[in-house]
Amino acid sequence: MANSKIAVLFPGQGSQFLGMGKEFLDSDPEARDLMALAEKVSGFPVGALCAAGPMEELTRTAHLQPALTVLNLICWQAVARTGLKPAFFAGHSLGEYAALCAAGVLSASETLALVTERGRLMEREGDKNPGGMQAVVKLPIETVRELVAKAQEKGKLAIANHNSAEQIVISGEAAALEAAAGLVKEKGGKAIPLKVSGAWHSELIKGAVPDFEAAMARVDFKKPHTPILFNVTAAAEEDPAAIRGIMAAQIASSVRWYEIVQKLMAAEVRVFVEVGPKNVLTGLLKKIIPADYEHRSFQVENPEGLALLGDALAS
Repeated sequence: MANSKIAVLFPGQGSQFLGMGKEFLDSDPEARDLMALAEKVSGFPVGALCAAGPMEELTRTAHLQPALTVLNLICWQAVARTGLKPAFFAGHSLGEYAALCAAGVLSASETLALVTERGRLMEREGDKNPGGMQAVVKLPIETVRELVAKAQEKGKLAIANHNSAEQIVISGEAAALEAAAGLVKEKGGKAIPLKVSGAWHSELIKGAVPDFEAAMARVDFKKPHTPILFNVTAAAEEDPAAIRGIMAAQIASSVRWYEIVQKLMAAEVRVFVEVGPKNVLTGLLKKIIPADYEHRSFQVENPEGLALLGDALAS
């Protein structure tokens, strides 16, 4: 495993839980320093929300974006101290900001400031333009695209996430989602409503983009020292100005996660390390990666996961 190519993956919204990061925060002064920075930059009691909620306050997107990002960074900080040298970074939606920080594009403070503003703007647009999201399972992307096109007669609707071959998230107005759910059922699939507070990655929140572009213009983006595969393009990008444009578009664009993992396999990545709360991305890897593709997956959200990764790296 020592010579294997490694990809580090950061989760996004939906991976939160009460008590996340407790073991690192209890045992690691540098983890507590990052949490203090998150509270200072965001102006929210992020540590208290992560520890004890209430859950409805933690899951408010304005709170959740800095909270989940700082947890991803706390976990990455611990992994980075092991000397792990990834060949690639990637992050799912919000997780892409931790990837930018890990690859040296942004500092921790800049990252936390941007996700705080992103959360504020997305919450604002979600309140203005109500909508929701559904996970569509058991149907391929081509079929879902056709069904979304039909359901758009009832309102705004988009493919938000292409998570695996047959797990696709759609996002939009309630009437369009209801129409899509009926069409999905007719085709033998299943549409599962998601507990979200807005129609993320759809045109319903594109009003956030100009204000977010203005916020990013005040931040010095640097060239990544390690390739990041971006959600919007499913490709790497080195130019800081182009990265700014990609990150602005990402708010209202589809997350091409399935293609990102395919690209990582094409590059012969053999070790996948999910860094952050829960194991949502590790679960998706099981759905995407063929049984005959030799690889190992790890997930680090606490010292125990870190120790397992360390032992494997040493073997």
